[in-house]
Amino acid sequence: MGNNSADVVVIGGGPAGAISAYVLAKQGHSVVLLEREESPRFHIGESLLPYMMGLFDRIGIREAVEAGGYVPKFGGEFIDPTEKKFFSGVFRADFGLQGDGRYDQAYQVQRARFDSMLVQEAGKAGAEVRLGATVGELLMDGDRMTGVRYTKNGEDHEVRSRYVIDASGRAGRIAHKFGLRKTLEKLRMVAVFRHYEGLDEQHNLGVEGDIQVGAHGDGWVWAIPLSKDVISVGTVMPRDVFRASTPQKVFEEHLARVPRITARLTGTRPVMDLQVETDYCYHADTVNGPGWLMVGDAGCFGDPMFSGGVLVASATAVRAAETLGEALRNPQDADRLIDEYANFFKTGYDTYIRLIHAFYDGELVAVAADAGRTTDRETLERYLIRLIGGDFWSEHNAVAQEMRRRTEWDTFTPFQRVFGCPSYPHLDEQDRKERAESRIRRVTAGQ
Repeated sequence: MGNNSADVVVIGGGPAGAISAYVLAKQGHSVVLLEREESPRFHIGESLLPYMMGLFDRIGIREAVEAGGYVPKFGGEFIDPTEKKFFSGVFRADFGLQGDGRYDQAYQVQRARFDSMLVQEAGKAGAEVRLGATVGELLMDGDRMTGVRYTKNGEDHEVRSRYVIDASGRAGRIAHKFGLRKTLEKLRMVAVFRHYEGLDEQHNLGVEGDIQVGAHGDGWVWAIPLSKDVISVGTVMPRDVFRASTPQKVFEEHLARVPRITARLTGTRPVMDLQVETDYCYHADTVNGPGWLMVGDAGCFGDPMFSGGVLVASATAVRAAETLGEALRNPQDADRLIDEYANFFKTGYDTYIRLIHAFYDGELVAVAADAGRTTDRETLERYLIRLIGGDFWSEHNAVAQEMRRRTEWDTFTPFQRVFGCPSYPHLDEQDRKERAESRIRRVTAGQ
């Protein structure tokens, strides 16, 4: 196809857009990736999950990620002085306890550099990357989307395509065009954060490299090491808590409530002004239509709790690219394939958001107790750590199964769940056998 046409146009050069373009280009399809920034910018969401390493390995970019020199992350520390959100005052999710065949680590990344690497990989794979391209009109032929118009260097351009992938994140180009976005009122949180330099992990009371999540009565605090001497710290709270004070006061007050994090900051100094992110929790019940589909944050965003955002964005990007690749090869199956993709998208986000609800409602202990009725204790801990590590599409994870039974945590209108782990699809049968064996051990032990 010519310069003004492609098999697929991707709007947005974040992880979801770059990975969509990368996978499609590797399949041999013509792809145009449009990103409005000239280079990737700062973004929250610096902590990756170990299931991402399995996903990256499967699509061929794990080595590029590992070459980035990022801080290795072997677990997450969850701190709860009230003992209402987690299982004890301090609970560590050790990724080494996930079981055989899964990566036992992830990374804490500087997003601008990480996102830039993904865009570069898309270009190397053959995608045409156009930076500084601001998308304007979404082109339609009847009810089918057929491309986009965009502006670059003050000039208007048009690119026609057989499909459009919306990876525009919070901008939500297609969601806003069709009025599809809905706010997750219960999760309308505000984050206040900054970076500190001079980090010395000798002051860390936990494990070097771990993300720390500290719960308190008005929200939670994160601490994410970004390099040997820089750490990101933020506090997340409901809007009314934020509005009752100033960003500086509420940040300092909340940080002081988590002594294990303040101890880690000993000797550090801020290197940026306080930043505020507001009202960022939303979803769309419709994430596909004639000629288009959404990936990642363009279709849903829950909360930075448990650091799942980049994983669900990347996993839906891979699935979208694989789906469109098959639809381009077999147009007669396109509608069925894309509808199945939409259900896959919702399955992952639904599971992740249920985990977030369980935290905010103080129900993780109860969920684990209910899941423990059919699962022995050792396997139950493994399921929980896998879930925290990104196991959002497993049919056999007992903790996830129990969360899915809670109708009060429904996000999307009813849909048909599509299971099958995007990171470790080859382990599905192993997971099924593990679940059956766990039930037998529990009954045998008389639990």
